[in-house]
Amino acid sequence: MKPLVKILFGIIAFLIFLVLLVCERDRPLQELIPLYASPTSQFMPLLGMEVHFRDEGLKSDSVPLLLLHGMSSSLHTWDSVVLQLATQKRVISLDLPGFGLTGPSPENTYNFDYYNKFIDSFSRRLQIKRFTLVGNSLGGAIAWHYSLHNPAAISSLILIDAAGYPSKGESGSLGFKIASTPVINNLLLYATPKALVRKSLEAVYFNQDRVTDAQVERFHDMAIREGNRAVALQIFKGSFKTSKSKGQIDQIKTSTLILWGEKDNLISVQNARQFNQDIRGSLLEIYPNVGHVPMEEVPGSVSRSILRFVLNK
Repeated sequence: MKPLVKILFGIIAFLIFLVLLVCERDRPLQELIPLYASPTSQFMPLLGMEVHFRDEGLKSDSVPLLLLHGMSSSLHTWDSVVLQLATQKRVISLDLPGFGLTGPSPENTYNFDYYNKFIDSFSRRLQIKRFTLVGNSLGGAIAWHYSLHNPAAISSLILIDAAGYPSKGESGSLGFKIASTPVINNLLLYATPKALVRKSLEAVYFNQDRVTDAQVERFHDMAIREGNRAVALQIFKGSFKTSKSKGQIDQIKTSTLILWGEKDNLISVQNARQFNQDIRGSLLEIYPNVGHVPMEEVPGSVSRSILRFVLNK
């Protein structure tokens, strides 16, 4: 056997050994509900799923806020801002299909066309005709695509460190790098070490003191919720590239607020300025010394920014 082939087989054997060493089963939903569903949690039968969501705040508000989380996240990312927003607005947060307690879609399709259909169905079921759509990261990309798909339903759009432009050489997170690496990323179907979750979270925040044991445990449990790892892998392998949606950012006509963490290592603050330039009339706020999830690092600032925008329209 040639030396190069021996090395290759050695590497593969080592990787298999590592997977077996840290291999862990998917966690069934019923194990996670007592841990992560709150007294305000509801489960809506929709498109073959039981969608986990919370509907809080002023029920009389006819134009509520609808909050969309990012990749590998859940509605918990909004907890701190919801406490403040709910004093003056109706606020609806949810676990998107493929994530959190909602889990995978039976259609096994994850792209902008599918999430457009999902938001249409979800809002109709709640009998909401118009709403402000708020999205972070992947949720931001879903939000601005939806604003092009159904602009009549959107009162305003709020993008928080949103995806939408090609990479600008950001350092990213270790977990995302592994998940984006062909062949090796398949190992994540069987092994999602907590050490990897912690390392990935440390890249998300500017203030790494926010990465607690409890938070690592929650992200890890949500990642290994039955079916979620397969969804994440499908997305990292490029499922969003299959969308037929042709919308471009500079076609957005909806009143838009752009909020961004200056120290975002996943989606550079340069993207904030590009959104601001491409969306005519949009407003931009950049938070100094804040990372990829401002709603978690500076929830007070984000809540004030959102309320100022939606109440003064």
